[in-house]
Amino acid sequence: MGIRNARGRGLPWLLGLVLLLLSASTANAQGPAPETAPPLFPGGGLLSYNSIFTTRSLAPSPSANIPLTARPTFSHEGDFNFTWGFRRDFDLTVLVPIVTNHFEMPHTTGNPMGGGTGLGDAMLLVKYRFYRRDSKRGTTQTSVTFGPKLPTGRTDMADRKGNHLPASLQPGSGSTDFFVAANWTYTGLFNVRRLVADEDFHSLLRSQGTQNTRLGSDLESRFWLSYRPYESKNGAREWFIGPVVTWLHSQDDCIAAVTQSGSGGDVLLAGITTYVGVRPGMHVWLGMDWDVAHSAGPMFMPVRHHLSFGITRQFRLHFK
Repeated sequence: MGIRNARGRGLPWLLGLVLLLLSASTANAQGPAPETAPPLFPGGGLLSYNSIFTTRSLAPSPSANIPLTARPTFSHEGDFNFTWGFRRDFDLTVLVPIVTNHFEMPHTTGNPMGGGTGLGDAMLLVKYRFYRRDSKRGTTQTSVTFGPKLPTGRTDMADRKGNHLPASLQPGSGSTDFFVAANWTYTGLFNVRRLVADEDFHSLLRSQGTQNTRLGSDLESRFWLSYRPYESKNGAREWFIGPVVTWLHSQDDCIAAVTQSGSGGDVLLAGITTYVGVRPGMHVWLGMDWDVAHSAGPMFMPVRHHLSFGITRQFRLHFK
């Protein structure tokens, strides 16, 4: 059965989890559900894995040293996600990432100058849906999500010479930060039952972490317009697809109380995302984004390509 139909009939495998923010200032990937505003149904559980690949422009540096504000030129993040719908309109999410970062300079002809793999910063988040309205057209829902990002990630990664990589290249930040999001889902856009507009607007507010560094806070707006061209008669299989537009804004980093002007900036990404329901309660998804415009700060490394795919499985939790 479709996600919207499952919600309307109260069945125990409703998808309602919003993907939470990735590691430091990478583009956010699509999460386990096409619709980000609904919470998980009461008593429900969800497990998902999301694999995210991000490529950035090479760092503009006049020397052979790695800039202190450098971001990974290539990164992979594997997100393990557990969500529990603990009561109506509320759910709780624990997200644990495994991060692989690589960094290269223009003069190295593609050879990584530093990188490695480690545990990233985990997040503990609560979603609250404060508005829902059903009509003949469809359903409108709005929710907020908030919670801490904890300093669980690795911060001791070194380059080939044994020197610690800058804080911006570590899997973890060493800081306790705060995540907040607002989500809106509107089904039946233009009175087309299978057309859905979905907006995810979120921010990661950062504090000082490892190496006396406060990475720039991030702001992201992601809009997805999806259409469901196929749904089986029993609702067990379905297909969503549609275009995505994402705006990313990163503030400047601050190192030893000195603001690194030009290390932050803006990026506009455009792409496409698709979901396939392979069986009741199980979905797979694929999303791709490309840079269409970005600012030109002297130390800014904009996201150029972004690819994510994942799988999610819902189930019912039984508590005495």
